[in-house]
Amino acid sequence: MPKLSIRHRTTYSYRSPVQLSPYRLLLRPREGPEVLLKRHQIAASPGGRVSWTTDVFGNAVATVTFSEPTKQLEIVSHADVDLKSEAWPVFDIAASGASYPFRYEDEDWKDLGALRDVHYPDPTGELQQWVKGFVMGNSTDTLSLLKDLSAGVSNGVAYKARDTEGTQPPLETISLRCGSCRDLATLLAESVRVLGLGARIVSGYLYDPARTLVGSSPGGSTHAWVEVFLPGAGWIAFDPTNRSMGSANLIPVAVARDITQLIPVSGTFIGPTGAFQSMDVAVDIAFVG
Repeated sequence: MPKLSIRHRTTYSYRSPVQLSPYRLLLRPREGPEVLLKRHQIAASPGGRVSWTTDVFGNAVATVTFSEPTKQLEIVSHADVDLKSEAWPVFDIAASGASYPFRYEDEDWKDLGALRDVHYPDPTGELQQWVKGFVMGNSTDTLSLLKDLSAGVSNGVAYKARDTEGTQPPLETISLRCGSCRDLATLLAESVRVLGLGARIVSGYLYDPARTLVGSSPGGSTHAWVEVFLPGAGWIAFDPTNRSMGSANLIPVAVARDITQLIPVSGTFIGPTGAFQSMDVAVDIAFVG
């Protein structure tokens, strides 16, 4: 059970003093059966008042309120976690969901709501046709289908780090045949919803001590992947960037219907035109035991 220390630093620089708005932070790792959060702390410079709440998805949301103008803002999140995820998990999928197609029980169907609805235009049915190419018959193994679909995203789309804001729509990612981890996650989530299944996007960290995973950096990195809800097993992680299934090497921070709801640090400022100079993000993940 790896014990990790995670330091996530975000630094903004301005050419002249600006007044900061309240900043919204999604930085606290989500606790669950596979992640034990032992400690978490947020520090901001200049100092601010930190308040906590939870959003509709159960994510811990911090709001930092500042009082003094500044030319630089630094926000540091420090978390200590124990990872309990298995490298080769076995999922206890209920018999009712073992073969696709299937229908969720009425309560699950209702509660999944928008997580099973497609969100992006597909006027010519191109995405539907692409997804149907992975369905091998009128009755196929659900888990195998999802693994094939995740691998299909990985095989068809080359990973490309992208620092620009925003996320590519699924059809654009298919057309370009390249994208960042958030683009691949968005494509997979939308593809799963085309099948009528519930999916949510996850943001967090990728821990890769062997430095063999796509999208990782020597010290660790932010990452995006997908979780699919299956009867009996619950939420199962699929990382299309690395063609992997299960939560090994993944530390979730927040989940949402759409990637736009998962910005780790967001806020604005009041100041002169052109005051913004730069933003720098650094993630360091250290093995501590």
